[in-house]
Amino acid sequence: MSRDDAVPVDVDQPLAVGVPPAPHDASGERVPTRDLSGLAPPPRPARRWTPKRVVATPAALEHPHGRRIAERVAALDIEVERLRGNRVTGLRGETARETYARAKSTLAIVVSPPSRRRLQPIAPSADWRVDLAEGCPAHCQYCYLAGSLTGPPVTRVYADLDDILDGLADYVGRGTVTSRRAARAGEGTTFEASCYTDPLALEHLTGSWQRAVRHFGGWDAPVQLRWTTKYDDVDGFVGLPHGGRTRVRFSVNCRPVTTRFEGGTSRVEDRVAALRRLALDGYPVGLTLAPIMPLPDWRRHYAELLDLVAAAVDGVPALDLTAELITHRFTPGSKEVLLGWYPRTRLAMDEASRTRRHGKFGAVKYVYPRETMSELRSWFDRELAARLPACRVLYWT
Repeated sequence: MSRDDAVPVDVDQPLAVGVPPAPHDASGERVPTRDLSGLAPPPRPARRWTPKRVVATPAALEHPHGRRIAERVAALDIEVERLRGNRVTGLRGETARETYARAKSTLAIVVSPPSRRRLQPIAPSADWRVDLAEGCPAHCQYCYLAGSLTGPPVTRVYADLDDILDGLADYVGRGTVTSRRAARAGEGTTFEASCYTDPLALEHLTGSWQRAVRHFGGWDAPVQLRWTTKYDDVDGFVGLPHGGRTRVRFSVNCRPVTTRFEGGTSRVEDRVAALRRLALDGYPVGLTLAPIMPLPDWRRHYAELLDLVAAAVDGVPALDLTAELITHRFTPGSKEVLLGWYPRTRLAMDEASRTRRHGKFGAVKYVYPRETMSELRSWFDRELAARLPACRVLYWT
């Protein structure tokens, strides 16, 4: 997803907790703040992905972390197939749908390509993008990886993790998003580790992000690790020596979006409960509200979502909560890929109802018209301030 048109929002609000009185919507009608305390679902085991096929390249198994991943997977009674060469093969099926199904159910343990070791800016989220994996096992029908990554959508995890983490020191103080902006200077140099994957979908198989959290927690420098997820498997992160240097954001949306378009992910209630667990453990936490869609009765649905979050963070001491707001958009390339993956999708991708925009490098994308964007943004600005006064909004796009 191109984010070059995002608008950072400088917000300096005191940290407060509690749910405020009910606000009003744009038409002046009261939007009630619901008491959701009695509606919380009972706890249940975290959702975990089990790949049908796991392969490892010879180069990956030369790295200690590659061997650790292979041992971790084998301990889960999943066979690890050792490839003869360093190319991942056997992903193509006779049809596009068969190729998609094979790739989506495959985990490949590989070495990161040299291009991934040269970090790229990732405004407005963070200073630098650092990749510990590529690909995601979820089945989101608006997937932002469609059109961004080439080839079958296999999930690759990187065996050279230790080298990746050791190389980050060269980038400290050189970013332009948090390193040099007064509004976010307290975050230090930030490294985004979930651009092309979902960490919690893979952590039980790799242990990569726990090692990264420990690395940043012991790093005596103004730095922060950042990642976002649609899962809730946070048991392994509670109690880690994170030192407040990892911000975990949970990608959340209203119920019509999560139930229709986010296959294979955790329930939004479980994600919000996981956010609370990490916040109570002292982690900086965040909301990635994405992709925001003006569905029928969207104000009511999103008000319920914000109330759910407000109830979850109520009473968390020293709460450090941020929000990143991203509206739905698509490119001609991503639309073509998504319709191939999900031919029966009900996701609205009609170019005639959108505004055509050009990204930083000239790529065409389709966003909501200005009037719709303005209406959405004004509503979220107001409702977040009223329902979640402790939350700092980082940007809108």
